[in-house]
Formats: sequence, structure tokens, C-alpha cells
Amino acid sequence: MGKLLTVLTMVLLCGCAAQQWRGTGDLGLVIERASGQISLVDTSRRAPYAHVAGLGDLSHASVVYSRDGRYAYVFGRDGGLTKVDLLAERIVKRVLQSGNAIGGAISQDGSIVVAQNYTPGGIKAFDAETLELLAEVPAEYAPGRFSKVVGLADLSGNRFAYALFDAGEIWVSDFSDRRRPQTQRYPAGLQPYDGLVTPDGRYYLAGLFGEDGVALLDTWQPQPETRRILQSYGRGQEKLPVFKMPHLRGWSLAQGKAYLPAIGRHEVLVVAAGSWQEAGRIQVRGQPVFVMAQPDGRQVWVNFAFPDNGWVEVIDTLSGKVVRTLAPGKAVLHMEFTPRGEHVWISARDDNRVLIYDTATFEKIGEFAAQAPSGIFFTSRANRTGF
Repeated sequence: MGKLLTVLTMVLLCGCAAQQWRGTGDLGLVIERASGQISLVDTSRRAPYAHVAGLGDLSHASVVYSRDGRYAYVFGRDGGLTKVDLLAERIVKRVLQSGNAIGGAISQDGSIVVAQNYTPGGIKAFDAETLELLAEVPAEYAPGRFSKVVGLADLSGNRFAYALFDAGEIWVSDFSDRRRPQTQRYPAGLQPYDGLVTPDGRYYLAGLFGEDGVALLDTWQPQPETRRILQSYGRGQEKLPVFKMPHLRGWSLAQGKAYLPAIGRHEVLVVAAGSWQEAGRIQVRGQPVFVMAQPDGRQVWVNFAFPDNGWVEVIDTLSGKVVRTLAPGKAVLHMEFTPRGEHVWISARDDNRVLIYDTATFEKIGEFAAQAPSGIFFTSRANRTGF
């Protein structure tokens, strides 16, 4: 019996030694859009530790995380919603919930995952544990007419705000009763193309593609009303052709100012966050796609649409000027900062590389291969409103 216990103890010890223990706060993933797979990455080791395949069409994929950072919910363009276990390195469950989808969000308490859909237009809510369908809100803005949904963001109280591109409206759906959501409708403007919520969860902003301006909704008010800001930023000037829609999801709020991409212009718009009045414009080398602030707000990093999508510019938020121009690679699609902002990871799709830069020195400190990488998402998003 003594010998048997010794052998069992040795087996257990060997098993523990072979196990690779990880803390989820240091992890993330990179979308490999050409192959339908993701690379699971360790931000301290600056490298992938596993690959997970079978996620379908990832040509415009986005990700949210469970509260503990263990599970990633990947929203694919084909309507697939896939729950991935970052520690077990596998798919937990996958559902095809629509024909054409473009992102999602997770509720404040982490219990509800919501997908936004182009086809059919609307949102669908799922139990975060099981991916059971809980409820659906069709984006039927007029009898028989459905809109594409964009800009979905989480609010307090298990509410979600989103924009209806075809209807020119902002809707807020309250999932306090998970199976019977209540929805309020607000006017936005012509063709809201994306939306975001401020880090405190108070203001929802929807950028407008069909006209100059941004629609702003104060969600804390008992009777919210939308108001228009930045209405005349392109007045009297013809827009340039837009080769890639800007994204507002990479929220940039730094030093009390918001930094937003200007549609069809080579400018970053600066807005005073208190008054929501224009506070300046910064000329950049192309049409901005992502305008993202470091976690400390010291700098804002900008990438661009074609034909300038091989460049990244860095704006100093004290001077309001571009202080560095980088050429990381071909077709820069996404950037993501490590939780405290010492490094930024950049995907260069057409070079099949992910590049890692030191944000203090602007030196490249690492890189690794990936198949047509696009979105980069770290688990630090799990505890941020609107991410």
C-alpha cells in the first residue's frame, strides 16, 4: 500500500509540473481573418501560446470577455457567436445566430451577451454561460422595414445602446428582465455608422456617415434626448471618397478631451468632454480609422484607411501635435494597448505579422507571424465599460 501511494503521489506531481498555469489578466487573442482561427496570446511573453480554429468567417470579427477574463465571446461576420476558453484553449460552444453580423457586447453583470446584426436587422441576447437565446429585438423601424444595427455598447443596469444605420435612430434596450427587454427610441441623424459610450457609461455617441456631426445621448437623464455636436466640421468642403469606415469603438478620452475621426477628411477632431464643443483639429496624413488613446491618456495613436493604411501616427495630447510617424507594415488594421499602456500591439494584415512597440521609445520590441491578422483584443477589456 505504501508503494502504491508513493507512485500515485509521483504521478500527481508530474501532472502538476506539466500543467502550464496562467493568469487570465495577462492574456488576449488575435483574429486571423483569412483562416477562421484565433491566436491566443500572452502579453508579458509577447507571443502566442495556442491557436484555436473553426470560428467561421472572421472578416469583421470583434470580441468581448467574461468578467473573470477566462472566456472570450467572438462575433463573426457570418453570424457566428463562439465562446472560447482561454485557459483550456478550446471552443466551448458556437451558435450561428444570424446571416450577417458585425459585433456585440456583454452586460454590466456579465450574464448576457448580445449580438448586433445586419441580417436580419436587430439584436439578440444570449445567456453568457450556456449561449441559450434569451430574447430578440428586431430593428423594425417602420412596418416591414428593418435596419442594420451598428455601434452596440453596454450601459449600466444591463442596458444596451445601439444605432440603426437605415433608420437614423439610436435605440436603448433594457434587459433587467432578460426575456422581456424594454426599448426606447431616439432620433440620431442620417446614417449613424458606429457608436461608443464614454468610460463612465453616461454618454452614448453615434457618428454620422450621411451628414457632418455626431449624435449624443445622455443616458443618465430621466428623460434622455439626443443633441447634435460637431455639426459643421466639414462645412463648405467636399468629402473625400471613404475607402474604410472609421471606428469609434476604440474610445479615446484623454486630458478631458475626446479624439474622434472625421469622416472623409484627413483630420482628428478634438472635443471638450464637458461642453461637447469642438476644441480643435489635428491634421493627419490620411483618413483616420482607429483613434485610440493610451490607458494613461498621454498619447493618441491613429491608423488610416487605404491608400495610407501602412502608416501609424502618434499625437501628443499636451501639445496636440503629431510627434511620431511609424510604418509598421502593409494594411495596418488594428491596435491594442497592454493594460497599463507600456506597449502597443499592431496588426499588419498583408505582411501576416503582429508588431509590438514600446510606447515610450517608439521602438519595435517584438513581432510574430499570424495569418492575415486584424483585431487584437486583450482581457483587460473585461472590466471596461463599452469594450
